[in-house]
Amino acid sequence: MDERKDSEINPTKYGTTVERKSERELVVTRTFNGPAHIVFDAWTKPELLKRWWAPKSFGVSFLSCEADVRTGGTYRFVFSHASSEQPMSFFGRYVEVTPHSRLVWTNDEGDEGGAVTTVTFEERGGETLVVMHDLYPSKKALDDAIASGSTSGTDEQFEQLDQLLVALGASVGRS
Repeated sequence: MDERKDSEINPTKYGTTVERKSERELVVTRTFNGPAHIVFDAWTKPELLKRWWAPKSFGVSFLSCEADVRTGGTYRFVFSHASSEQPMSFFGRYVEVTPHSRLVWTNDEGDEGGAVTTVTFEERGGETLVVMHDLYPSKKALDDAIASGSTSGTDEQFEQLDQLLVALGASVGRS
């Protein structure tokens, strides 16, 4: 994962860093030009999630996006792809929801149990530092996720989130 390449691709001044912190941990960091409450909404409201979550280059489309974003609530994202006759489902439960500052959810679709994702939102002068931490159940599970390409779309996802934030007016008046 070449951090310089990620920064060069990004047309904004905000680069995405992706770092493997240990055998089981992948950490993605990005600052977004918008306040934490708007960035948090983009992660928790299905009508907004559908606008940025799936990287366009992957050729997947949302069929449904259900998210009961509260501690103990569940989510289910269903996608279609031209190469697959059957829809792909991603689902789990919210372990912790602290509005505008922290989300923790499980990724339950894997055979051996999926990663647990923790996302923090830290507002700094109208911008929001987002740190997404995935803890996989094993080294093999993270190795497999990286090999499958499922971790490779984060920079594109976050560029799409940048575009959504602009559309929502989050960065109006900021440069």
